Amino acid sequence: MTAPRPATPLSELADRFVDDYAAAQPVVATYIGAPGHDDRWPDLTPDGSAGTAELLRRTRAEVAALTPADAHEEVARAAMVERLGAELDRHDAGLAQADLNTIDSPLQGFRQPFDLMPTDTDEDWATIARRLAALPQALRGYTAGLDDAAARGTVSAARQVRLCAERARQWAAPGGFYAGLVAGAPVPSDGALARDLSAAAAGVSAALREFADHLESDLLPRAPERDAAGRERYAVESRWFTGADLDLEETYAWGWEELARIVAEKESVAESIAPGGGVAGAMAALDADPARMVRGRDALQAWLQNTADRAVDALAGVHFDIPDPVRRIEGRLTPTAGEGVYYSGPTEDFSRPGRMWWSLPDGVTEMTTWRETTTVFHEGVPGHHLQIGQTVANAALLNRWQRMLNFCSAHAEGWALYAERLMGELGFLEDPGDRLGMLDAQELRAARVVLDIGVHLDLPIPPGSGMDAGRWSYDVAAEFLRRHVSMDDAMRTDELHRYLGWPGQAPVYKVGERVFLTAREEARARAGSGFDLKQWHRAVLDLGPLGLGPLAQELARL
Repeated sequence: MTAPRPATPLSELADRFVDDYAAAQPVVATYIGAPGHDDRWPDLTPDGSAGTAELLRRTRAEVAALTPADAHEEVARAAMVERLGAELDRHDAGLAQADLNTIDSPLQGFRQPFDLMPTDTDEDWATIARRLAALPQALRGYTAGLDDAAARGTVSAARQVRLCAERARQWAAPGGFYAGLVAGAPVPSDGALARDLSAAAAGVSAALREFADHLESDLLPRAPERDAAGRERYAVESRWFTGADLDLEETYAWGWEELARIVAEKESVAESIAPGGGVAGAMAALDADPARMVRGRDALQAWLQNTADRAVDALAGVHFDIPDPVRRIEGRLTPTAGEGVYYSGPTEDFSRPGRMWWSLPDGVTEMTTWRETTTVFHEGVPGHHLQIGQTVANAALLNRWQRMLNFCSAHAEGWALYAERLMGELGFLEDPGDRLGMLDAQELRAARVVLDIGVHLDLPIPPGSGMDAGRWSYDVAAEFLRRHVSMDDAMRTDELHRYLGWPGQAPVYKVGERVFLTAREEARARAGSGFDLKQWHRAVLDLGPLGLGPLAQELARL
């Protein structure tokens, strides 16, 4: 950890905003490790959402009125104005209040924080019991917010409503998440705490069933059957996820070109693995290799941990200056299926380290490693863990909001995807199977650009794309994924539902990577033989998170 910057009006305002936002959004407080909120939930009623919007509006105006003390504060001010403005746009458009989807909405916020809460002491479990006991009321507030947004004409697509009702019932089942959570509590079964936990979990299950019933009986009749978000909503969501006003048609066309490039490279690597067998033959050969298979949850978690640790050891001091607290990372498996792979950052004091989370489908207990090596680099080092962990540690240059609360999906995912390709450039994907895994992941991300923009904006499918249909539909999108995503049908379906319910997020991986790659080559051209890649990476990470608009401006100065 570095010594903090001297206090300035902007840094003091940023500190206050972190505290105020954590109080208004206790789930976020749990994610960033802000103490004192772990037994509470956000107020998702119309009044609660209006209060959050007012906090954003007031703080953004105060930040915009301040004069930065130096160049670092100019970056911080630009970041706050852009990020708070983009979040406020979602509130003003009614999208934050109407948020309901299968991957990342307030519904998931009622489950995932329990993965991060401490469970070492009876007091830890008492906190969990209080949070569980408060969940039914919070869920009713969420319902009121969804109903109010629907009455104003903003409601998620019917497919998302149905799937979320199904997910709520899964969690509420006797063998579901909440029952399993309290059943595993290491407290005397005949004690008051055990009774509190059991009663609270039963209350949550009843509330979730009530929520699911309400979704189906009240919200579903008002939900559009059309999955596409439309241009107006998509523009707001894309701005939130990218921090830029993308030229969506240009990005769509570029996505098709990038997809074709990756497919060609993938076919070339596949030929070196299984000559004459094509990509399918190469994948079959890799899947049949017992040396590339891990079986059982414990073995999988150990493989994730060992792979991440080896990357840290190999990169630290050679390709990156990795602060000591960031050299610790944990690989974890989620307790429930269907949550994808994701990263959770460390607390401010690093008492809770950064963690990579893998979610296995129901019934799956084995995994081939050739697909996952590149994902460890994406989630760990030099991807999310290095980027986010170094930001948390960088108190010498970044204020507390930049270090703990600032987030732009395109910045984070763009860097992590860039990190995958970088590891190939640095020689860490020399194994043809691991390289094919990286290209397989790149193909998925390029396919996301095409599908997400194409479906939600109803853009034509270009001739020569290999797709017979001229327009997008659910079935056309499913067939497109079958051609470009090497997952089983259930996982591909989950992917498709993710894109349909989370418009604007899927393209950010490749869009963000494009910004980093372009800026790096421009910096290399400016510096000539004096270009130092390690120093450039350090300067990039020292900027902290930024929307792609401000980021491109800052990278042009490096």
